[in-house]
Amino acid sequence: MGKITGFLEFPRELPAYAPVAERLTNFREFTLDLSEAKLREQGARCMDCGIPFCHHGCPLHNLIPEWNDLVYRGRWKEAVARLHATNNLPEVTGRICPAPCEASCVINLEHAPVTIRNIEKVIAERGFSEGWIEPRPAPVQSGKRVAVVGSGPAGLAAAQELARAGHTAVLFEKADRIGGLLRYGIPDFKLEKPLLDRRIAQLVAEGVELRTNINVGVDLPADRLVSEFDAVLLAGGAGQPRDLEVPGRDLKGIHFALDYLIQQNRVVAGDSIPEAERIDARGKRVVVIGGGDTGSDCVGTANRQGALAVHQFELLPQPPQEPEPGTWPNWPMVLRTSTSHAEGCAREWSIATKRLTGRAGRVTHLHGVRLAWSDPDAHGRRQMVEIADSEFTLETELVLLAMGFLRPVHTGLIETLGMKLDARGNVQVNDQYQTSIPTVFAAGDMHRGASLVVWAIAEGRQAAAAIDRVLRG
Repeated sequence: MGKITGFLEFPRELPAYAPVAERLTNFREFTLDLSEAKLREQGARCMDCGIPFCHHGCPLHNLIPEWNDLVYRGRWKEAVARLHATNNLPEVTGRICPAPCEASCVINLEHAPVTIRNIEKVIAERGFSEGWIEPRPAPVQSGKRVAVVGSGPAGLAAAQELARAGHTAVLFEKADRIGGLLRYGIPDFKLEKPLLDRRIAQLVAEGVELRTNINVGVDLPADRLVSEFDAVLLAGGAGQPRDLEVPGRDLKGIHFALDYLIQQNRVVAGDSIPEAERIDARGKRVVVIGGGDTGSDCVGTANRQGALAVHQFELLPQPPQEPEPGTWPNWPMVLRTSTSHAEGCAREWSIATKRLTGRAGRVTHLHGVRLAWSDPDAHGRRQMVEIADSEFTLETELVLLAMGFLRPVHTGLIETLGMKLDARGNVQVNDQYQTSIPTVFAAGDMHRGASLVVWAIAEGRQAAAAIDRVLRG
């Protein structure tokens, strides 16, 4: 695959970014793509490794060595076809997936894996620009109707696969636009929404019906949906955020990260937000609690809004600079610095928030303490202890809670249907994605908990295949 000696001849090279001062003035994407010659060199680096461990890291089992080789040889149309054989949204994963495939790349043993994610993105964009990505409606209809609840990556992938199998797929979304967290949870500087619109247009051309502003279980009785459709797929995600249970949590100026990101995405989309409801970081000292991708997105958004200063606190200790020996081909626990962090952010680890105080009902200070963590025990667990005399106070006018998501929201849909749940409160399914109700299926974060977009797409595809098998007997 690629050029036999390519990984020896060509260094790993990633695209450059627009200068920080420039990109902070807007919410547009800022990646500066490599030339075609450079991209073909990066494809050439895919070595003849015998066992392509990139498949170990990719839940979609993308045919990575195949399309790397095709890019190297300049056979772009074939690369587009091979990429779409396993992935319904490569232009999305090519932008926002953390690329576990690259962590599993054999050349990552030398810490210079093939630039799989960037190559994936460029193949998808080449396919759209050349007009090679076209609707593929089913030649024959089955007469079966499937409701897909939730239009995030799992729902989009499932609806497309069901429509292509000849079923009538009806996609329900509680928001006013299709896309779920891709639409409202990912900032435009990482995923511009016209890119999402063109893929949704493809789904519509293939026969997928879109119904927005319908919160199933609230606006539409869930049992009615079950009775009117031959099958129902729940792909509503894990929307219950982890809260911060400390004194002062009820002060104004403290918000869940997703509420903040959703509102800014609406502003970028042209929606009008009443001034009294605006969550704006302009001129404020911002604290983001939580060190993951959602917290990073809050950092980038706050800086673009004109924050005076941004701090990001993480409860866990700082990860190492290099992977632990023996980690490959698994996902390593290492320090990762995002483009948002590079734009300006004071990051601190092993910090616990003890309380929040304010004046006139609004937050003005965060009171925290520094932690020490024990070595892992036999089960991998670590104990945290507050460091004596390490308490501190930080001025802040905006606190964003980005501590992850616990499970799907139970009120409405899940409670009405009364499906079995697992120990974590997620919807329980069998190996065919069936819930305890035979005609109701679940995929993505709703049953596995908060996870990666690539897992959501993979499960959406697999659940659609399972539904197709059931409907066809």
